[in-house]
Amino acid sequence: MDCDKCDREAVMHAAYSGLHLCDDHFCRSVEKRLRRRIRDDNLLPASATPDDPQVWLIGLSGGKDSVVLTKILHDTFADDPRIELVALTIHEGIEGYRDKSLDACLELTDDLDIRHEVVSYEEEFDLRMDDVVDKDPENMAACAYCGVFRRDLLSKYAEEYGADKLLTGHNLDDEAETALMNFLEGDVAQVAKHFDASLAGFDERSDQDEFVPRAKPLRDVPEKEVALYAHLEDLPAHITECPHSSEAYRAEIQRLMLSLEENHPGTRHSIMAGYEELAKLAADEFGAGDGKRELNECERCGAATTRDVCRKCSLVDAIHAA
Repeated sequence: MDCDKCDREAVMHAAYSGLHLCDDHFCRSVEKRLRRRIRDDNLLPASATPDDPQVWLIGLSGGKDSVVLTKILHDTFADDPRIELVALTIHEGIEGYRDKSLDACLELTDDLDIRHEVVSYEEEFDLRMDDVVDKDPENMAACAYCGVFRRDLLSKYAEEYGADKLLTGHNLDDEAETALMNFLEGDVAQVAKHFDASLAGFDERSDQDEFVPRAKPLRDVPEKEVALYAHLEDLPAHITECPHSSEAYRAEIQRLMLSLEENHPGTRHSIMAGYEELAKLAADEFGAGDGKRELNECERCGAATTRDVCRKCSLVDAIHAA
């Protein structure tokens, strides 16, 4: 099958759009969607200048999504003095897994000449995820612990490095799955939090100075297309599932989403279009605006929290006590 844009052989077919694209036009399509999302989300405000540049902290895990995000951001802004890119890799302490992905991060940031910082659970919390899984004091999935710790460190270092934005590599599948899970669980409060953490939420609420706003420039690009881009561009992505990954419910949602998308192309895009509208309504009613969710400082670490002691500190205490 020929590319719909030229006479070269197509390497992919996007059922949701009907397009057949060659390697070159496909890669340009991914880049175009990411850059359009940057414009639509107003990631680069008019106030940014060479004398007062924006600092964007990228959560770089070494997986395909964060590697592709970092590569395209670099190609887009390497010569733009209004943007300073900083990559942050978090080492969770998972033997035989994170060391290899860290190698991918080092190779990429060396090639692109991007500032790269590495922090670890061991240095920050005096624990390793391998040990957390063995102890499991809260009887939770490993991903539940890890998600709390990762979010804490991303927020902490975004503030420490003076970041204006925190960028993560969540793709369309990630976002649509999360949206569907929140729907099926009836978790309106989580939908509101999802909106409040978004750039749209920050634009509408002036009382969120405690947090660095997060952005997901790849959220319009399906996961398989991100993987294909990484392959075609020969990027050093570490494409291996975490050995502690055990989100059984999300795995069910993934299978459901794949089936829906196969039978009804465009389902993921439709879910996200409706979800973002509903998330705004939920945030207006249940979110952080107008004092609906009062934030305090954690008694242990000073992080913003609705509790006396934040969730991260509570989990760290429980793990060390086990």
